[in-house]
Amino acid sequence: MLEFQTCEAARLSRDPRFDGVFFVGVKTSRIYCRTICPVRQPLSKNIIYFTTAAAAEAGGYRPCLRCRPETAPKSAAWNGTLSTVSRAMKLIEEGALDTASLPELAERLGIGERHLSRLFKKHVGATPLQTAKTIRLQRAKRLLDESDLKVAEIAFQSGFGSVRQFNAAFSQAYPYAPSDYRDKRRKASGTG
Repeated sequence: MLEFQTCEAARLSRDPRFDGVFFVGVKTSRIYCRTICPVRQPLSKNIIYFTTAAAAEAGGYRPCLRCRPETAPKSAAWNGTLSTVSRAMKLIEEGALDTASLPELAERLGIGERHLSRLFKKHVGATPLQTAKTIRLQRAKRLLDESDLKVAEIAFQSGFGSVRQFNAAFSQAYPYAPSDYRDKRRKASGTG
């Protein structure tokens, strides 16, 4: 919850530490601003505070054209294309590319497949498919280390479409087949 006195002090002093932390809605104009907005300060009785820009817009307020609250720190616009990549990474970690195609993921994010791949190359240094493969291999390796599941179960739980695909990907990334890796780890730790 926003405390009116704290917000009021930050607004009146135009404290940059609060920029993007909350937004100032002006009841008379139905415009919302950042705390650092250079416009003349409205009267306190005409102010309402919002925790997010989305909350202000849901309340019927429109963004100020001078301070552009949609570009405040911590907003998606502030992060630019990194925000899209972060959303894509979260979806990939949740298995989006285990069950859907790259074009479907791009559509879900509201951008084109080629643009998504360019953003990944820029921010991640790998394609979305390479990223998904790495995440699957990390999941599989963790399961090989920490569980007694069969290799086939690990393959499917990690998001691979087949055991053959899992074995090929694992052998390409590590110098062992998955079962050999597990045996070697168990012998090294004295549990095998």
